[in-house]
Amino acid sequence: METPDKKSNGKKILPILLGLVIILAVYFGISKYVYSLHHEDTDDAQVDGDISPVLARVPGYVSEIRFEENQVVKKGDTLVKLDDRDLRIKVEQAKAAVENALAGVSVAKANVATAQANFETAKSSIETAKVRVWKATQDYTRYENLLKEKAIAKQQFDVAKAEKESAEAQLTVVAKQQSAASMQVGAAGQQVEMAASVVAQRKADLDFANLQLSYASILSPANGKASKKNIQPGQLVNAGTPLFAIVSDEALYVMANFKETQMEDMKKDQTVEINVDAFPKQKIEGIVYSISSATGAKFSLLPPDNATGNFVKVVQRVPVKILLKADSDIVSKIRPGMSVKVSVHTN
Repeated sequence: METPDKKSNGKKILPILLGLVIILAVYFGISKYVYSLHHEDTDDAQVDGDISPVLARVPGYVSEIRFEENQVVKKGDTLVKLDDRDLRIKVEQAKAAVENALAGVSVAKANVATAQANFETAKSSIETAKVRVWKATQDYTRYENLLKEKAIAKQQFDVAKAEKESAEAQLTVVAKQQSAASMQVGAAGQQVEMAASVVAQRKADLDFANLQLSYASILSPANGKASKKNIQPGQLVNAGTPLFAIVSDEALYVMANFKETQMEDMKKDQTVEINVDAFPKQKIEGIVYSISSATGAKFSLLPPDNATGNFVKVVQRVPVKILLKADSDIVSKIRPGMSVKVSVHTN
């Protein structure tokens, strides 16, 4: 049976305990309120990074694979080789086409020289024809005067007249030959230009063939880890076939989705405290790098729109990109896709 002293002590302890609970509750509430004045938290966030999918750019059989799953690679490393024998043949064919086009240019230039020589010959011939016409005209005039004086026979006059008409006809023929030779010179010059354009086209074909050949060696587009290998030796791949992906180890960041009601005091370059779910005892520091120009819902396949009747007013989320400080030891251990909790120091 309890004594009066024990009952009295119990009555004294109960108010003290109740007071302590109230004090702790008030302290907790005040601390949470003060914390909320200077921080914005969310657990709707995950680690993200640059993942570069690597696709085949030319069809072919896989002849060699030079990496293992999740192997660290450097930018420019040759990771996959395709059978390139048919591509090399196309390069040789393109080289032969270039040589043939260059020979065509030489032939066209030779034709220009020939046409120029023919023009010069026609030009000299027309001068000779003009002299002949002049002499025949002089003889015709002289014989015509002598015929009027009956100093010569009409047969001699007819011969002079025929010579004059023959010389004039020859001059007409030579003039047409000169005009034709001039046109041949112009046509030969155009053939040179056409042959030169064919050379340029064939050289472009050769460059394209060499480019296609280079695609048979598939390189790493970035530093990181080669993951998601989808090929085996001897496999036939087509252009556009995904081969593997490079997960960059130099561009990890956090994408956090904050409620629109949390965005009032948030701005670029604010300090962020990050807790990774996989490593709950360690914290990472970061900074706000950028804030999305639209809510995540606006980038969805069916964005909310009153006009279409699919609108329901809910608190929207705004994506915020947060950069990690590289001097943290935990950064090298985290992977894209890991869940995190972030707290932005807004003041």
